[in-house]
Order: sequence, then structure tokens, then C-alpha cells
Amino acid sequence: MSRLFYQTRLDRPELDRAEGIYLWDKSGKRYIDGSSGAMVSNIGHSNPRVLDAMRRQMDRSTFGYRLHFRTETSEQLADKAAALAPAGLDRVFFVSGGSEATESAIKLARQYALARGQAQRSKVISRTPSYHGSTLGALAVTGYGPLTAPFEPMMRPMPKVPAPRAYLDGLDPDDPSTGAHYAQMLEDMIVSEGPETVLAFILEPIGGASTGALVPPAGYMQAIRKICTRHGVLLIHDEVMSGGGRTGLFFGADHWGTSPDLICLSKGFGGGYVPLGAVIARDDMVEAVLDAGGFAHGHTYAGNPLACAAGLAVIEEIEREGLTENAAQIGDLLKGRLDALMQRYPLIGDVRGKGLLLAFELMADRGTKAPLSADLNACTRLVEIAYAHGLILYSRRTRGGYSGDHFLVCPPMIVTAAQVDEIMDLLELSLKEFFDALPAKLS
Repeated sequence: MSRLFYQTRLDRPELDRAEGIYLWDKSGKRYIDGSSGAMVSNIGHSNPRVLDAMRRQMDRSTFGYRLHFRTETSEQLADKAAALAPAGLDRVFFVSGGSEATESAIKLARQYALARGQAQRSKVISRTPSYHGSTLGALAVTGYGPLTAPFEPMMRPMPKVPAPRAYLDGLDPDDPSTGAHYAQMLEDMIVSEGPETVLAFILEPIGGASTGALVPPAGYMQAIRKICTRHGVLLIHDEVMSGGGRTGLFFGADHWGTSPDLICLSKGFGGGYVPLGAVIARDDMVEAVLDAGGFAHGHTYAGNPLACAAGLAVIEEIEREGLTENAAQIGDLLKGRLDALMQRYPLIGDVRGKGLLLAFELMADRGTKAPLSADLNACTRLVEIAYAHGLILYSRRTRGGYSGDHFLVCPPMIVTAAQVDEIMDLLELSLKEFFDALPAKLS
């Protein structure tokens, strides 16, 4: 009996080793990492150059407290992160994960408002559904009922606007008026709450777990940038899942050429080799906060030299091997294969995403967008079937956490065309088994 516990009683075999896009358990069974863990292992497992960089750093130091020392690797990684970010975002605060990144960005935004004499600004608008982390501050801006409801008495829930799910609302995502429609909801919420009280708007440029690789409609990203600027509201891009090259550009928002005031990074930033994340901020924001007495926030392992050495090596590997470009090219191939699968299986109601951040959604009726009955528990059953066949997928409930079923197909950015064939063979085998077991009226 294991003394470990996580979310559920779900039992899994013991991991023995991992290499590239594959993992093996202690029995020798091989699994394809079709979701890069939780969209983390962007450059694959056991990359020798990253491991060598970590060994070299371990020979020098494994910890240097940020208030006692600067370290070479943290300085180098900060320089690299700032160089990759949009112009003007050139200050970096390191953390150990996505939830910490969200918390840090929100707290920096609040202290910037205080430094500017705008103490009334405290509301952070977000979207529903959305997911920004599991700490209480991150949950306050998360729109995912099963995760937030138990803790609402312990936190201050923040205002929410609908995520731009044009495909569910019967709107054309390529029509700029659709983007304007959803952006207007943000404008209306800011006005309703009182612009002088709104601190920030946080969103994932390309959706993650809660919306399943949701791509915003035409004009949306540009419109919300203008709205935030007009009302003095800070714009926070949560790139925890979409950052790091997975979408075919280093940041998801780069597809629309929009620049936020703050960026949250993690997951692929450390590639699964170490816990690592970051907030990238405007220089003037940081200087204002430091001039006002300092940033009242921090985490013990921030800027850990070993973590930063790994993160730097991960980015160097992405650049050396052209993995961002590979994500775009192989992502197009994989999306085409998923689209073809949708044509053969009517219960696949939507395929979406960019690069290797892709998802498909099951529906009882593609025309009406009616979800499968929650009683079927499709989001768990299909994942378990695929796992038994040696394919790892990542699923969530699409519609606020209570119904709907989407599945993220996000292999590491090193994936080849031949490996896409392996993934699709196992996925189709799993889908057939799942559909064959459904009630006759659905299958």
C-alpha cells in the first residue's frame, strides 16, 4: 500500500524510465506520452544535453537563496526569457510552478496599483470556464466549478466574463464581429464593476485544460488589449500551457501580435526536468513597486540555480533543434488527422487548437452541440481505455467542469510524422472500443 495520495484512488503502475516521447513502467510496458504529461514535457524525456547542463550546475551549486546571491544561470535565463517576450516586458521573477506564477502576477499588479496611488483597483476579471491554478488566489480567478466551489467561503471570487467559445455559441470564429462580440462582454463588465476598481484581466491566449485548446475568434485578442488600455486595466497573459513553443510560436499570443503587461510561464518552460516558472513584467511596473518599498512577495526556491540551468538548457534545445517550427509543422499534420477522424466519427463534435496544443470534443449531437450525458463519464472512460492501450491522453469536462468532454492531444514537440501515425493508430483503436460500448442510440 502506497503512503502517497493525490486527487483520487486511481492506481497507476510504477514508472521505470522515459526517453523521447515514450515511458515504460516496471513491467516493461511502453506508453506514448500523447499529452506531454500535463502539457509539460515539451522537449521529450531524458534529453541528454539538458541532463548534462544540470550535472554541470550540480557540480557548482544546487541552491543559492535569492536574497543572499545572484546566480549566473538565473541571470542568463532571465535574459533569455526577456529576449523572447514582447518588447517592453524585460523584467523576470522566477517561481516554481503555474499557480505560483498566477499568484505572483496578480500580487505584482496589485502592488503596482498601490504604488501609483490607485488603491481602489483590486478586481481581477477572468473568464469562465478557465483555469489559472490551484492556490486560493489562482482559484479566485478560475472559472471551473468543481475546483472552486468547495473553497469559495475561503476566498474572494472575482468577476467573470464568458470565454469566447464561438463553436458552442453558433458563431463564426473567423468573423471579426465574433471577436468584437466577446470583447464587448469584457468592456461591459469593466463598466459594470466600475473601471476605477478593476485591476487586471487575465486569460489564456490559447485555452488549456478548462476549454481544451480554445483558439480565440478573429479580432478578439486585439480588441481586449485596446479595452484594457482604455480603462487602465492591466492585461495578464497566462501562458503556462501555451508558452514555450508548443503552439508553433514561443508564446501563444504571438499568433496575434498582441502584447500584455504581464506574462505567466511554467510547464514547458522547465520541460518537466525541474519545477520552474516565471512572471515577465514591464520594467516600469517593477521599478514603481521597488521604489515604493519593494515587492512584498516571494518563494523560497525562486531563481534556484539548478532549476534555471535546466530551463536555460530546455530553451536552447528548442532553438537548436527547431522544435517550435516542428510543433507548427507536425501540429498541422496531427490536426489534419484529427479532422479526418472527426469525419468518420459523428460523436466527435469539434477539433481545435494550434501547433501541438490540440484537442477534440465529444458531443451527443454535433449539430446542436449537445454534450454526452455526464453519466457516461466519457472524459475518464476514454482516457482509461487509451491508457490500457499504451496511449496517454489528458481530458477535462468542457462546460465549466460539470458536463462536456474534451481530450487534449499534445505530444512533445520532438514528435515525428511516423510517431503521429503511432498515436493515431492507438487513438482510433481506443475510440472504437469506447464507441462500441456506448448505448445503441449513441454509437
